[in-house]
Amino acid sequence: MIRIMLVCHGNICRSPMAEFIMKKLVADAGLSGDFLIASSATSTEELGNPVYPPARAELAKHGIGCAGKTAVQLKKSDYGKYDYFIGMDTANIRNMNRIFGSDPDGKIYKLLTFAGRGDDVSDPWYSRDFGKAYADIEEGCRGLLRSLI
Repeated sequence: MIRIMLVCHGNICRSPMAEFIMKKLVADAGLSGDFLIASSATSTEELGNPVYPPARAELAKHGIGCAGKTAVQLKKSDYGKYDYFIGMDTANIRNMNRIFGSDPDGKIYKLLTFAGRGDDVSDPWYSRDFGKAYADIEEGCRGLLRSLI
């Protein structure tokens, strides 16, 4: 079982989009039973809130649902429960290292490194471009899946 935690600041836009995109890619590959995929926030700002409506609408445009998902916070205890922690941007990486205290097992990555890019996933909270965020996330998730199978 490969256990993946996708992480962003609030867990209402990018990381839940990544969670459900990754789940769809894994399902389409017939590998759902081989993966545990979740998402969380580095902050407490949105805890308990559902996926942001424009993010939910962007997923729906691609035939992906996210019903029932609410924002949860990444905890120090999660470090032993997952194999990969995939952040959407440099700030997420810094905050994951702060939450965990360090990354002794080398589990923390930035999503777009799996797409051969070092940049951050576009943050639609600020850009309002949920299509660009979706494209970045899908590209990163496809690369991540390729690297794991």
